[in-house]
Order: sequence, then structure tokens, then C-alpha cells
Amino acid sequence: MNHHTQNQRERLNYLEFRVYFTGQISRADLIRRFGISEAAATRDLAIYREEAVENLEFDTTTKVYRIGKTFSLYYLKEVESKQLLRALVHGIGTDFGTEPESIVSCELPSRLQAPSADILAAVSRAISQKTVLRIEYFSGSGNHGPREIVPFSLAGTGLKWMVRAFCRRKGIFCDFILNRIKSAEVLWDSKPKQEETKENDDEWNRMLRLELIPHPAASLEKKAMTEQEFQMVDGVHILRVRAALAGFILRLWSVDCSEEQRLTILPLCLRNRLALHDVDNAKLAPGYSLLSSATSIDALS
Repeated sequence: MNHHTQNQRERLNYLEFRVYFTGQISRADLIRRFGISEAAATRDLAIYREEAVENLEFDTTTKVYRIGKTFSLYYLKEVESKQLLRALVHGIGTDFGTEPESIVSCELPSRLQAPSADILAAVSRAISQKTVLRIEYFSGSGNHGPREIVPFSLAGTGLKWMVRAFCRRKGIFCDFILNRIKSAEVLWDSKPKQEETKENDDEWNRMLRLELIPHPAASLEKKAMTEQEFQMVDGVHILRVRAALAGFILRLWSVDCSEEQRLTILPLCLRNRLALHDVDNAKLAPGYSLLSSATSIDALS
């Protein structure tokens, strides 16, 4: 596969992807997607048939190639399922000049408005150049005036986009929602101090092992259904997340984190609540209480 050009690899990947998920491919599909000649499309199909011998069968009636009865991924065999799902929903190999589209019908729930391109670009430049960013930010405290932050990573919660940064006003590492940033200016001549860099963000660097189980209050049938849905092994789904994002993720996944397991309407429950001890955003997790957590720790000591 390494002997193919980058453009040809992209076309062969798309060819296999389309066959895998729709069951067929034609020269017209390649021509329409990549703007190549009929001869080039024919050549790509011939290369694929030569390298993945059992994967395509030519239908002489419709003049399209159908998925082979013993099909197995060849170019995409190392790609994770979540990447394939993302490509199926949002499109694969789309260019700036084309409108992304999925190859099968798919409806997605509404998300928050995408951040301003100018704000996103300024944040991205500051991260890439490891420099300081001056922003005006709509804060929940009401103090919206200019502040300097040292950003180092974007983070998605499933509902909103944030940037993780050191806040010079507060003197701590925290999250800033991109859509609340009113203006952003890169301070090219201002470099972060050592204590403001990612290496010193304990919550960002600490990885948690969260053990999710079907809610204990659910019926046996619902527990079995939840185990299947979340692809649990021995009744447990393991999530490994950054401590800085744990509360957001547990809320997104609708996980009951209460000590009494009282949120019976939720399908999942956190088995190892002590994993959230000393995690600042744990308060965002459904039902989690810092007081009850402290009580549990005292009981163990």
C-alpha cells in the first residue's frame, strides 16, 4: 500500500469505505467525488480488485461493483469503529470546496452554535505558538473585563467547545467556553511562565478509570439491554478520561453518581465513586455530592 501516491490512497480508502457501508461502488461515484477522469476511476477499481481480490464482484447488468461475499477490510482494517462512524455521519475525505455529506441518511441532534472562526483561529494560534491570549469573556461571575490566559488544548464536551488554559486573573487552570469569548488577541511577545504550562495542570494530566455499570435499580431485562448497548465486558464499561473532563463526560453519558444511587431514571451508574475524589468538576456529574464523597472516604480511613 505504501507504493501508492497520497491522492491514490485517499481514493482507494474512499472506495473501500463506500463498498463496506453501501454494498456497492461505481466509476461514477469516484468521478463525482474526486473529479477524476473515467480512465483514472477504472484504474483505481482495477488496483483495488488486484490487491483485495475477494472484496468486489462486478454486476454485468447494472455495471456496478458489489461487495464480495467474503469481503474483509483491507485498507481500513486498522481504523477504529468510532472513526468509521464519524466518517459515515460527517463524510470521508471531504474538501473545503465541497459540502460534507453522509453516504446514508443520518439525523443529528442540534448542537450549540459553532464558535466564531476568528475566535477559534486566535485560540488555535496561541496554542500552536505557546503564547498568551488576551480575551474578553462573558463570565458567570459577571466580571467580563479583559483577562490573560495561557491556552494549551481545545476540549469538546459533546455539547460545547472549550479551551483549557491557565487563567492569570484567577491563578488557576480552568475551562473557557469558546462561544463566550467576545474577543481574542494573541500577545506574541508574552510567553508563559513555567507554572502556567500544561505540564503543571494536575487535573488535565491525571487520568481516571471510571467503571460504569447498568443502574442497580433496573430490571434484569433492562440491565441486559444496557450491557449490550454499551458493549460491557462482565457487566462493566471502562471509561478512561482526564480528570479535568470527568464531570462533563459523566453528565453527557447520563451516569448516576449519587452515593444512594437514587437517580433511577438514568441507565448507568458509577461503581467507583471514589475515583472522583478531589476532582474539581465532579460537581457537574449527576447526583454527585462532595459531602457524601468525603463521608465515604472517612469511613474507609
